[in-house]
Amino acid sequence: MLHGIKIKKAARMVYHEGFHNLYRGYLPPLCQKTTSLALMFGVYDTFQREILLLDPSLNRHIVNAVSAFGAGTVEAVLTPFERVQTLMQDKAYHGHFRNTLHAFRFLWPFGIAEYYRGLVPILIRNGPSNILFFELRGEVKAHLPMPRSSTWYTEFYGDFVSGACIGAFISTLCYPLNVVKTQMQSVVGEKEYTRFLQAAHYVYEERNRSWRRIFRGFHLNYTRALVSWGVINASYEVLRKFVY
Repeated sequence: MLHGIKIKKAARMVYHEGFHNLYRGYLPPLCQKTTSLALMFGVYDTFQREILLLDPSLNRHIVNAVSAFGAGTVEAVLTPFERVQTLMQDKAYHGHFRNTLHAFRFLWPFGIAEYYRGLVPILIRNGPSNILFFELRGEVKAHLPMPRSSTWYTEFYGDFVSGACIGAFISTLCYPLNVVKTQMQSVVGEKEYTRFLQAAHYVYEERNRSWRRIFRGFHLNYTRALVSWGVINASYEVLRKFVY
C-alpha cells in the first residue's frame, strides 16, 4: 500500500526480511480493531436509540445515517493506533522501534498532533463507510437466497455473507484513502505530507497519475475484508441477541 509494488515483489521482500517481521506491529491493530468495533456498534446503537427517543417520527434512513456517521467520527479517536502500526510495519523503521510502547514514546516529543497525523482521511473514510455498512447490510441480506425455514445457522450464513460483501465493497471503495493515510503516517516530525491534499497529490504523482497503481494490492485488501467483515457482522448479530 505504501510503496505501490506488485505482490510478487512484496512477497520477496517479506521473505528476505524474515518471518519474524511478518507480524511486526500486530499489537496496535489488535487493540485498535477490537476497541474500534466496540465503539462502532455500541455508539451506533446508542445514537440510534437516543435520536429515536427525541423524535420517534424521524425517517429510519436519516436516523441510521446520523448514528453511523457519529460512530465513525468517535472511532477516529483511535487514530494513534493506526499511526504507530504504520510506522512499525514500514521497513524504514524496522530497526528503530523495540516494541509498540517504544513507538508510542518516540512520538511523544513531537506533540499530540503527531499521533493524529492522517486524521483527515480517517474521518473521511469512517463516517461514509459506516453509513454504507449499516444501511446496506440489511438490504443485502434480504436479497440473499435463504431457506424457507429460519434457523440459527441460516441466519448466521445470511449475516456472514452480507457482512462479507459489504465489507469487501467498502474496503475497495476506501482503498485510495487508506493509501494516502499510510503515506501521511509513514513520516515522523516532518511537515511534509501533513496535509491531506498535499499527500493525495504526492501519491497521485508518485504512482504516475495511474489509478491502477493507486489501487495496486486492493485484491489482498478485499480478500481480508471478505473474511473479517463476514465474521464481524455475523458475530455482532449473535451477540446482539444475547445483549438485547
